[in-house]
Amino acid sequence: MEDGQERDDGLGLSGPVATAKLLHQVAARSAKYLTELDERPVAPTPAALAALATFDESMPEQGTEAAEVVRLLDEVGGPATMASAGGRYFGFVTGGALPAALAANWLAGGWDQNGFSRVSSPLAAALEGRAIAWLLELFGLPASGGGALVTGATMANFTALAAARHRVLEGAGWDVESRGLIGAPPIAVIVGEEAHATLFKALGLLGLGRDNVIRVPVDDQGRMRADALPAIPATAIVCLQAGNVNSGAFDPAAGIVGPAHAAGAWVHVDGAFGLWAAAAPERAELLTGFAEADSWAADAHKWLNVPYDCGIALVRQPRDLSAAMAMDAAYLLNERHGEPIDFSPESSRRMRGAEVWAALKCLGRDGLAELVERNCRHAARFAEGLRAAGHEVLNEVVLNQVLVSFGDDETTRRVIAAVQADGTCWCGGTVWRGRAAMRISVSSWATADEDVEKSLAAICRLAADIR
Repeated sequence: MEDGQERDDGLGLSGPVATAKLLHQVAARSAKYLTELDERPVAPTPAALAALATFDESMPEQGTEAAEVVRLLDEVGGPATMASAGGRYFGFVTGGALPAALAANWLAGGWDQNGFSRVSSPLAAALEGRAIAWLLELFGLPASGGGALVTGATMANFTALAAARHRVLEGAGWDVESRGLIGAPPIAVIVGEEAHATLFKALGLLGLGRDNVIRVPVDDQGRMRADALPAIPATAIVCLQAGNVNSGAFDPAAGIVGPAHAAGAWVHVDGAFGLWAAAAPERAELLTGFAEADSWAADAHKWLNVPYDCGIALVRQPRDLSAAMAMDAAYLLNERHGEPIDFSPESSRRMRGAEVWAALKCLGRDGLAELVERNCRHAARFAEGLRAAGHEVLNEVVLNQVLVSFGDDETTRRVIAAVQADGTCWCGGTVWRGRAAMRISVSSWATADEDVEKSLAAICRLAADIR
């Protein structure tokens, strides 16, 4: 084969030269999309949504050129995306992808690594190991701990709680990995009334039951009341929350972890976005006592702003996690060195460590602290501006979450719908302590002061029109 000549693979697929050309086109299209985000509505227009009918076709008999496939995705699909990569998207605690993390994501896609072990990808294993070590340090957790990068907070909770299930039942003389749950000693799962729905999903997947929990009353910010803790048996898992998804509030870990450990229970922390407060010196006190827990779950695609998907499961004792997750397959691993596959529910897995490592390396401790503090300052500005306009802020704004009511529930829902249709920004709705509320989550590196002011003006204008 002569230099520069493409290989004929017999399938009509491109060789390396054509692939490189296609990727340059993708990069140009992606860059154009990102640079135009500020000029388009945050939510798709009705016309953009209607154009999605283009994709409603039967499985084609003949293939389509790769460049045409990319064109369709970009020109038809792109306008129908939410502009969540931009600075005025405030829904679902969603952070835009940092440039360094996005670039690492593209590189990792090109490398096409299976990150289950050092044998399958030395680089993937090395980057994930270093990322986990940095995260333990960043969160103030023991350097001897361990963990895995998984798909999101749901799977991070699942993974950490699998380790909890192992340890609690091992203490009762039961090997749950071998014997299952039928006939096992019962496990008491203790949660706050405001525990997140994904925690219950994880409990259901683990066979512990979504409804088979002891619910502890909470205060007016959704914090578990330490004075209302029930008697805690030794075979128990106590689940704390670092960052309520509505109010941003933190359970009082300092008053709960001690009694739980004195009883012999495992303490797990659901800290999807709240754990990142540890990176900011002015917010770190919110996490007092949380480092004494046994496991932690967080999302890197929230406040670390890496591309989807990337959850973080961390444990104090790596052996508890490996006991729950490791499997025997001689053809996969020649030697055991604490491989990623030993700590994750996934076998084949994408190279998430590249993005986490890139984000942490690019930001550094100071940069991440500045990102967290800036988003919290923006949340405080939203609350200040909404109060000044006569609207009721329903939560203590201690982090990046703002809950606002515009009057009765019907009026609040109308304002939310108007904001979403207007396109200047996007905020979601929720129900907080029996009242409809608009929920503003400030989580993106791309959000600037002018984005907040522009969004605040639009929200107040629309609310005034409706009221």
